[in-house]
Amino acid sequence: MKHIVVLSGAGISAESGIKTFRDADGLWEGHDVMEVATPQGFAANPELVLNFYNQRRAQLNTVTPNKAHIGLAELEKDFKVSIITQNVDDLHERAGSTDVTHLHGELLKARSTFDETDIKTWKTDLNLGDLCKQGYQMRPHIVWFGEDVPMMDKAIKICETADVLIIIGTSMQVYPAASLMHYTPENTDTYFIDPKPNMVSSKNITVIAEPATVGVLKLTNILKQP
Repeated sequence: MKHIVVLSGAGISAESGIKTFRDADGLWEGHDVMEVATPQGFAANPELVLNFYNQRRAQLNTVTPNKAHIGLAELEKDFKVSIITQNVDDLHERAGSTDVTHLHGELLKARSTFDETDIKTWKTDLNLGDLCKQGYQMRPHIVWFGEDVPMMDKAIKICETADVLIIIGTSMQVYPAASLMHYTPENTDTYFIDPKPNMVSSKNITVIAEPATVGVLKLTNILKQP
């Protein structure tokens, strides 16, 4: 069975109503990203940061997976599919995908500020005074700017076994995530789905210049051809 590896980013969830991580003005939902997505921002104003992610968590409960998420999940009927996502939402899982690696953390989890391996499912508001078992403040389980990406080694190993690579909803400009495509075997068939593609088509890269929902449908038809 062919192994399809998917690298997904904010563009796939944007069609469900989740705003992309950073707008053109450098703001995320009206906030400077340095205030809400760095360890320094959390240290300076933890309540602001907790409230910011509480709002993101509440918003996540109002949206549903779109046809792109569902289409990728349905590929599991015919292929082994591994999804490596930069997104912190759970829309891939809710669509039915069973093998999802979150590079940048998960919005519906929280972890201890003392022990980063102490991670808990967290679907409600996270507030000052919510402590881990050692008595330290819990924080969003999000990889902030300047922090290591703990799932990177796992993601590299997944890419090394790809027969087909799908890049969708990401400009492949954010490192280290952007380096993952270079870990696939030589001559891996690669598909790049983006309405405004910035990747040059080459021998092994097929560009599908469509939004995620349209592009996944087109790609599914291509992959199912004998």
